[in-house]
Amino acid sequence: MRPSSLNALFAAVTTLPGIGPRMAPLYQKLTGEKVVDLLWHRPSGVVDRRFAPKVAEAPHGKVATLTLLVETHFPSSSPKRPYRVRLSDDTGFLHLVFFHAREDWLRRQLPEGEWRVISGVVEHFNGEIQINHPDHIVPVDQMAEVMTVEPIYPLTAGLTARQVTKTIRTALTKLPALPEWQDAAWLTRQNWPGWAAALTALHHPADEHAVMEDGPVRRRLAFDELLANQLALAMVRAQMRRLKGRELKGDGTLRAKVRVALAFSLTGAQERSLAEIDGDMAAPTRMLRLLQGDVGSGKTVVALLACLSAIECGAQAAIMAPTEILARQHMATISPLAEAAGIRVALLTGRDKGKARDKILAALAAGETDLLLGTHALFQEDVTFKDLALAVVDEQHRFGVHQRLELAAKGVAVDMLVMTATPIPRTLLLTSYGDMDHSRLDEKPPGRQPVDTRVVPLARLDEMVSAVGRAIRAGARVYWVCPLVEESETSDLAAAEERHRHLSQLFGERVGLVHGRMKGAAKDLVMERFAAGDLDILVATTVIEVGVNVPEATVMVIEHAERFGLAQLHQLRGRVGRGDKESRCLLLYGHPLGEVAKARLEIMRATEDGFLIAEEDLRLRGGGEMLGTRQSGLPEFRLADLSIHGELLAAARDDSRLILDRDPELKTPRGEALRVLLYLFERDAAVRTLRSG
Repeated sequence: MRPSSLNALFAAVTTLPGIGPRMAPLYQKLTGEKVVDLLWHRPSGVVDRRFAPKVAEAPHGKVATLTLLVETHFPSSSPKRPYRVRLSDDTGFLHLVFFHAREDWLRRQLPEGEWRVISGVVEHFNGEIQINHPDHIVPVDQMAEVMTVEPIYPLTAGLTARQVTKTIRTALTKLPALPEWQDAAWLTRQNWPGWAAALTALHHPADEHAVMEDGPVRRRLAFDELLANQLALAMVRAQMRRLKGRELKGDGTLRAKVRVALAFSLTGAQERSLAEIDGDMAAPTRMLRLLQGDVGSGKTVVALLACLSAIECGAQAAIMAPTEILARQHMATISPLAEAAGIRVALLTGRDKGKARDKILAALAAGETDLLLGTHALFQEDVTFKDLALAVVDEQHRFGVHQRLELAAKGVAVDMLVMTATPIPRTLLLTSYGDMDHSRLDEKPPGRQPVDTRVVPLARLDEMVSAVGRAIRAGARVYWVCPLVEESETSDLAAAEERHRHLSQLFGERVGLVHGRMKGAAKDLVMERFAAGDLDILVATTVIEVGVNVPEATVMVIEHAERFGLAQLHQLRGRVGRGDKESRCLLLYGHPLGEVAKARLEIMRATEDGFLIAEEDLRLRGGGEMLGTRQSGLPEFRLADLSIHGELLAAARDDSRLILDRDPELKTPRGEALRVLLYLFERDAAVRTLRSG
């Protein structure tokens, strides 16, 4: 149960005055549904309104707060001309300039003959001093309210800066008195304020330093969030370690047959990772290991060999992939090897219906299937294993933690191996996968060709199309990826359809199209035609990003490459260079090119090392966007920025280990306070493990 002291913070934003049915959706979109979400909405900067010069001393381009006498209104004679109001003090006069303003409202705000306090950006224009659309117009007795340091918040359409500031300050009044969860000596050493004092300073900044990432206020709040994250992961991990596992140690007979059937020998990284997995499976505790492999590093083979260990012990194994295309591809890769070893493999996807599905399920329940491959269909209720011992989850970031657990619940003391082809930077590994052990495939199998990457302006599109034509005539197959347009499926689709139309006019019927809105079966059909060589060009949105394997495809064209993240560009490039022929990747970019986009394209040109690219991606983008946080159930940090607070993350990890060593049940006074911290940052699941443990 969440402590009652936090109830006011977890109340709906609609409980705050002024947030009715019309405003609620706007605040929910901007910050979230709860009062506490408003407190996590941090300012991006400040405006200092304490500078109060006379008119004659007001410099151009600076924010100033002036006390002025309203002299005359000059209403506009045409909608194209601004409404002007002349004000003065004893050193001179200035004009306030308003476009599309209502005269009755302005005359109420600025009555002639009265004094007003005006705050805004001063401009010197045509020899006159003016302020366009001032930020504040108030009577003189309200001067103190204006002459402050004002936080600048990110906004959404329909909400003004003044409304958001006022609402957040109302939310601040709900702050309860909470026990201090940080170590006293550590707080003193860091010279950090208390939690409530830090939040208050963030939203009532005394100066710019109060909102800066590396200032004591932000660092204190970032550390709270990181400690909640690391403590929760450490508790889940400790719980996993306490759960009894089963010792799975195969005799190697099936593995030996598969190794003979392989056309290549394993890389050093594959052998090392396999040894780490074997060690976990043979231990009496449950395995929870993450296998990171760069594009084309041979994860599927490692997963299959791990599954054979379980099968050699008389148990069953399962491999779950996020898409049907990927599940079928695993089936194509694994089937000949399984046949060589004499094991029984089945595939289950959402497409399997009726009698065919019943037959697969019956064989599985009877133990007549050794290895089941499939999609989300694997954790439906009627899927029953006779004895599931190892579950492999591919492309882990496409699944939530609960889906991982649902699959594990299909057996007794199931070992889990989760895999990802998206190399994960070290800091994100700690925050998102800290409950797991890690293995890393950082070598490519022999024979993989490097991909020649070129960066080309979109203005040369016609040249690129001609080059693609020459490549096709020489026997190449080509991916043509269309850009993400503002995350809108409709416009993504329009861009892809338009390019498909254009290329079809030039190359006829041998141009295919796949996009996210197509039904699975239709999408698979086009992919199969491309793989079989019935199509020369496959125009696609990013649905081809993960796992599509067509060794004959040697050209990848990415339009508007500047709109993609580094990790995504790297994944897309990994679709070519899979055979023994030379491959190339053309990154087409539009002008103007921002600094970050320029750096991104330069890194892509310079290296194919996915782990290096992942670290650079984190540096350029910050942690929030990496791995598509919103879709993947990864923690999204509101106060911490991993590209800046990396060393705080390491400190939080060390502190959480120390805490659990000394007080595993969080029973001491600090332990009780830390429980409050976990609830505050919605890591409730971790607190529940204490009870269930």
